[in-house]
Amino acid sequence: MTSTSKKIRWGILGPGNIAKSFAGGLAQSRNGELVALGARNPGKPGLAEMFPGARILDGYDALLADDGVDAVYISTPHPGHAEWAIKAAEAGKHVLCEKPLALTAFEADAMMHAARKAGTFLGEAFMYRLHPQTLKLVELVKSGVIGEVRMIKSSFGFAMPGFMPQHRLYANELAGGGILDVGGYPVSMARLIAGATAGKLFLEPDKVVGAAHLGQSGVDEWASALLTFANGIVAEVSCSISLNQDNVLRIFGTKGQIEVPDFWFAGGNRDIGPGRIDVIRSGAEREVISLNETRHLYSFEVDAAGEAILAGRQEFAWPGMDWADSLGTLRVLDRWRAAVGLEYEIEKPAKRVNTISGRPLRTGGTAIGKRAIPGLPRQASRLALGFEDFRTFSSGSILLDAYFEAGGNLFDTGFVYGAGYTETLLGQWLKNRGVREQSVIIAKGAHSPLCYPDVIGKQLAQSLDRLQTDHVDIYFMHRDNPDVPVGEFVDAMDQEAKAGRIRGLFGGSNWTMERMDEAIAYAERTGKQKPGALSNNFSLAEMLEPIWAGCITSSTDVWKAWLTARQMPNFAWSSQGRGFFTDRAGRDRTDNEELVRVWYSEKNFGRRDRAIELARKLGKSPIHVALAYVLAQPFPSVPLIGPRTLDELEDSLKALDIALTPEDLQWLDNGPERRRA
Repeated sequence: MTSTSKKIRWGILGPGNIAKSFAGGLAQSRNGELVALGARNPGKPGLAEMFPGARILDGYDALLADDGVDAVYISTPHPGHAEWAIKAAEAGKHVLCEKPLALTAFEADAMMHAARKAGTFLGEAFMYRLHPQTLKLVELVKSGVIGEVRMIKSSFGFAMPGFMPQHRLYANELAGGGILDVGGYPVSMARLIAGATAGKLFLEPDKVVGAAHLGQSGVDEWASALLTFANGIVAEVSCSISLNQDNVLRIFGTKGQIEVPDFWFAGGNRDIGPGRIDVIRSGAEREVISLNETRHLYSFEVDAAGEAILAGRQEFAWPGMDWADSLGTLRVLDRWRAAVGLEYEIEKPAKRVNTISGRPLRTGGTAIGKRAIPGLPRQASRLALGFEDFRTFSSGSILLDAYFEAGGNLFDTGFVYGAGYTETLLGQWLKNRGVREQSVIIAKGAHSPLCYPDVIGKQLAQSLDRLQTDHVDIYFMHRDNPDVPVGEFVDAMDQEAKAGRIRGLFGGSNWTMERMDEAIAYAERTGKQKPGALSNNFSLAEMLEPIWAGCITSSTDVWKAWLTARQMPNFAWSSQGRGFFTDRAGRDRTDNEELVRVWYSEKNFGRRDRAIELARKLGKSPIHVALAYVLAQPFPSVPLIGPRTLDELEDSLKALDIALTPEDLQWLDNGPERRRA
């Protein structure tokens, strides 16, 4: 489709009541037309009458394969949103997806990643955001008609006739309950109004406190949350599927308040929302502002999506919800759910057996190459993945799947990471995906203050239980304790190697070269397995002060000479300088205390300058050059990377395209002569 097309040809993926309403909006839109419907049961009576003029196709895949469809509207139950939005983007289709965009912000990010790569539009169908009432409401708040906003109260609650286990709102397998189904409305509105008071498109809360009643099917039947914002605004939001609420948005200011009934329908229904806003000034009568809209409620979002698509934009224009806005709302819902302990069965390992795209995990990826490391029976990927930030299987598996499918098989864990959850998550994933024998696990233990030889075996036993395996491939003592003779640590690790619980390398993380030399000499004298690897900080920027107590950098010239002479493998943490090679750092940027304290020196800035220069020549980013520097060392050097999103993972892989010469390394380190032509 070209930008000269007059109409966006829409297909609906998943028939239902809300899809019928969307079709009504399409019929009154300026730039869209309904051409097709993808249905799991295309022979269902009444489809042709509900969706007049649409070709009824057999299944969702048929809709995505239809060349006569430009964009799809996804109205399946919540768990299908991510899968079909990703598949639609891969098929080159633009997507308008019903709210919630996904079950979590992590899923939504994966959807955005797919759309970004495909160059397609992706929007979340909060239809109220495109109705003129919303823009008028923001204008009133900004005008100061009620003074300074102090508090927001909003609810979206209704009562079903009774507990109906097969209904999607009560079905755990369909992610039922109020928080995901309707909680996003008051949350997104509160963020919008809080942002308006601060002169921003939206504002994120600093704190989210949630409560809920989880019913017999495990979904939230009624729930409330308290959001506090940095500008002092407090928002009370609530939702329910088993309890009627007043469903009025109230905005309280120092000079009065604003009330909007049923703001998501603009005071109407799924067909027409006339738009009404009540302004109640202190000591004055209620003023009713009526917008008197007569267009179909859904036509506004249809046209807004169409305008974005025709203009080549991938996101809604404000006041529609762009990607950052959708992610912000979902992050609040994630925190709300976490506060009340709401995790659906479909998010747990037993049910989450495929990747986010709905497909089985693929093997044989080659984007991340592998290398042999002395003492390691299995080849390991050139980049090791750390994933300490994830707290659910559904969120962490997205990144783990993508890394593995790219060819990665080296996973960095630690006994203390996430209070043990990082190991648990990896164990669940390895078992669920059936790839333990293809994977290389790095484990760490004996962190301060429990840095003693007799702790190693006890913690390793717990780690193996969490990891659901009988051995790890690489083991590091997480810290050293110089008060303990090094031989006692070697004995403890050698014992685990002989027992088969370490089947590869062991060594120290944050150990000095003197202690490593001493440990190796002890092992050689006593016939024990020698420590064969380090996991110290190593990067193009030299760590000036320890990031955390007890940390050791190996980036100095003396260290590099020792590592090269020993041919000692080093699994480098903070290999990209923790943001030093991004625009977060700079000689004139001193707002980040850690960056300033740990990395700021003229020598490091010189290296950063040269990384920027080389990156420009190569068409890369300085952070890619910094990572390539670690990979190109004359000793086995394996960077540990910790991406939080698929975009960050994919960006890191760009460093693998850079082949630095020894002359490049010398120039990046010390300058000033340029070696690369």
